Formats: sequence, structure tokens, C-alpha cells
Amino acid sequence: MTSFWKNKRISVTGGEGFLGGHLVNNLKQKNPKEIMVVSHSEYDLVNGSDVKKMYKDQNPDIVFHLAATVGGIGVNQRNPGKFFYENAVMNLQVIHNAYLSNVEKIISIGTVSIYPENSPIPFNEKNIWNGYPQEDNAPYGIAKRIMHTHSLSYRKQYDFNSVMVILTNLYGPNDNFNVETSHVVAALIRRFYEAKKNNEKEVVVWGDGNSTRDFCYIEDIANGIILAGEKYNESTPLNLASGKETTIKELVEIIKAQIKFEGNIVWDKNMPVGPNRRNVSIDLARDKIKFNPKYSLEEGIKKTIEYYIKSKK
Repeated sequence: MTSFWKNKRISVTGGEGFLGGHLVNNLKQKNPKEIMVVSHSEYDLVNGSDVKKMYKDQNPDIVFHLAATVGGIGVNQRNPGKFFYENAVMNLQVIHNAYLSNVEKIISIGTVSIYPENSPIPFNEKNIWNGYPQEDNAPYGIAKRIMHTHSLSYRKQYDFNSVMVILTNLYGPNDNFNVETSHVVAALIRRFYEAKKNNEKEVVVWGDGNSTRDFCYIEDIANGIILAGEKYNESTPLNLASGKETTIKELVEIIKAQIKFEGNIVWDKNMPVGPNRRNVSIDLARDKIKFNPKYSLEEGIKKTIEYYIKSKK
């Protein structure tokens, strides 16, 4: 359906980030009229006047709204007010001004943190409102719930084509490997790589290894978002994930084996680990946009480790 993108002017907020970079590269293969990355240095999307200027300058037909203030468990715990305010205000500004600017469609990015802490497994889009999110991620998750409500209400009142996709734990090349702000896959790859390089005898991992997540390779997610842009025009948010539940212990063993670290793993059960289980249903995405993830966890981890090792040389 590349013809959908013909003559389309596309703006991508967060286009300079991890997911944004992969999305922009994949969009180029669709041959749209123009792809415009919304630069954070040029437009502060928490600032209403900057958002209005962005729409005036770029005049997009389609907007992919990826920009967000994000981080791992530790940084979430230290900055709940910042995470709530900046994400809530940014999302309100971007969607409202998309409507005012007569944008054809906006695809906004949600997070699995939107789901209630005790949501039935696997997470289904119908259960978003059936409880409060897990406490560590609640400010970020609630900000995304506000975005969902905004999208719903503008579709209902103004027939504005605003859709939302919900992403799980992403990983892949170009991920953020910063110790303070990285997510679990990137953090563990860096930790095991440095332990092997420094001939350390052990690697300390937070928790007991029994928590589960749905890890999805970045290329699969980028392709899913593009499919949603082409094919999805409904109010219900759409889960994009691998559809497979993996324990942290299983993830650690895969990374340890691929990096060839021969030391011990020490589990620090006093450190925060976030929610106990995350397993995400992708039945709706399979049905509505024919979403079908291609990469296994082992394949994706291999590509990510290869990228990280190459980046260190």
C-alpha cells in the first residue's frame, strides 16, 4: 500500500530518537512527498507556541507523535512530576494543534504502562481503564491515558482521525545504552559486555529474575506503526508487541550466552523491578493491520549486541 504515502507530507515528533530513527528510515522506503523530523532543539513541544510554529512551518498531512519524556525504573521513581507534566502537556498540545491545523491523521504512541497493575494476562485493549497503573510507572502511564481520552473525544466531537498504538518493551540497534536512563535490554547488554571486558567474576541484576516482559525488536515495531498509519482508523488503541512473555531470567541467560560471559549472575532482590508480569495480546493488530512480528528474541538480541560492540570500537 505504498500508494497511500504518495504526495503525503509527514512530520515525526521524536524522530531523532531511538524509535523515531528507525521509523523515519522505514518511511523513506514508502516514498512519501516529504518526511520532516521535528527537532527538539528547534521545537519544545511542551511549549504551546513552539507546537503552533511547528505545524505552521511543516504543514504536515500525517503526524507520527513519538516524542516523550522517558526513562527506566530509577529515573521514573525520581521524576514522577516531571514525567507526568511534560508528557501530559506535550500530548495535549500536539493533538489539539494537529486538529486545528487540519492534519489528515495523527498516530500517537502509547505505552504498556497505560495498563492497570493487575490487568488480566495477556493485556487486552479493552482492559485499559479497569484499574490503576503500576505505581512506579503511573505518572507516565496516566499521561498516556489522558492522550487516549483526548484522541477519543476529538474523534467523537470533530471526527478527527486520531489513533493510538500501545508499545511494549522495545530494543534494538541505536538504543539508549546510558546507565542512568536505559531500559532493561540495553542496560543488561552494556553490563554484561563491560563485565566480560573487565574480567569481572559476576554481574548484579535487579530483582529475582521471575518478572516477565514482552520484548519486541525495533524493526517490527516501526513496521507496525507504519501499518497503523496506512490501515487503522479506529478509536480503540492498538497493541504492538511480540505477543510472547519472557522472564528476565530468560533474557539474562540469552544475553550472557551471546556475549560469552562466563562469570556468575547475582540477583539483587532489594532493588525495584517494576510490574511482575507483562504479556500483551496482539490479536487486534493481527486482525486489523495484519501485524506479524518477524524477529525472535534471540535474533533481535544478536543484532543489538553486534551494534553495541561495533559502536564501542
